[in-house]
Formats: sequence, structure tokens, C-alpha cells
Amino acid sequence: MDLVDLNRRAVDRCVELVAGVDAAALERPTPCAGWTLGDLLAHMIAQHRGFAAAADGNGRDRAAWEVRPLGPDPAVDYEAAARGVQASFGADGVLDRECWLPEFSEDSPFPGRMALTFHLVDYVVHGWDVAASLGVEADFAADLVAAAQRIAEQVPTGSVREEPGAAFGPALPAEPTASPMDALLLHLGRNPSWPKVG
Repeated sequence: MDLVDLNRRAVDRCVELVAGVDAAALERPTPCAGWTLGDLLAHMIAQHRGFAAAADGNGRDRAAWEVRPLGPDPAVDYEAAARGVQASFGADGVLDRECWLPEFSEDSPFPGRMALTFHLVDYVVHGWDVAASLGVEADFAADLVAAAQRIAEQVPTGSVREEPGAAFGPALPAEPTASPMDALLLHLGRNPSWPKVG
């Protein structure tokens, strides 16, 4: 897999989705329990900045991961953060660097390739979250969903998913006929029928 290109395209699609967010939409609920769309965007911007810092060798600085209040034009702020992380992950040799991701582990760094897989899965899923909140289709390309699904299959299940602050909720059962996107969401604790089903 060309992880850099896949991640770039996932982020591009998220930028397109966030471009449809106006001030009135910021209070909409999202599939992320307890988060409005404004909360979700603030988190996504912070994660882009944090992952960019990690790829640049500055991931141990907790300030890089700080969630900040949204500015007057969240879509513009979001695109700036998105372009920043694309540039950082597009740098030569980034896949072989050590990346510190303090929200995942304070004890040791991750290979750049692994950090990039975390980011890719996160933004396919969070892109779906944004789309669901807005009532539109996420429309990620099939190869992006397939790549995210293969990576997500490595995410541990069990009690770790029930701990406070867990990145994903407990896995939900998937029918054999589930679409690849639905199967990905269910494995990571999202209900594809949200908000019709809690």
C-alpha cells in the first residue's frame, strides 16, 4: 500500500466534507458520544497538528496535541491543519522515523509507518462521523476503505475498548453481507445506522 497517498486522499476527502460545515452546524450531534460537530472538528484539528508534530520529530510536546477553541471559520482552520499534516507525512524518510504519540504511549515511539496507519484509519472514521452529522454520504473511495479495514483488523478488541479515553468503542457484530465501510465502522464500535439506532 502507498500509505502516504492513501492518507493524503483520506484527508482530502475530509477537507471536502468539512467545507460543508457552517456555524449553524457546529451544535449538531455526532456519532462520538457527547461531542457536537464543533467538538469533533476541534479534536480533528488538534490531531492533525499533533500527528504533524510527531512526523516532524516534535511529538513529545504535549502542546502540539492541545485541543483549542475553534476560530471564526472552522473549515479554513481545518484545511490549514490538514495541509500541514499532509506535508509532514509527505516528507522524505518519514515512514522510517520514530514518531512520539503521547496519546497512544508515553513509553516509546512508534515507527512512522505505524503512526501513518493510525492517522489513516482515524480520518476515514472521523470523516464518516462528520458526514453522518451533516446527513451526507462519506463517499470514501473503495481502496481507501479497504486499506483502512485491513489496518483496523489489527486494532485490539476486548476490555481495552471499554477503558476511559479509548480511541474506539467495543466492536459491534457485523453481518456477512455488510458493506466494507459498515464492517469497518462496526469493528471500531460505530453503528452505521446512527442516528436512527443508538
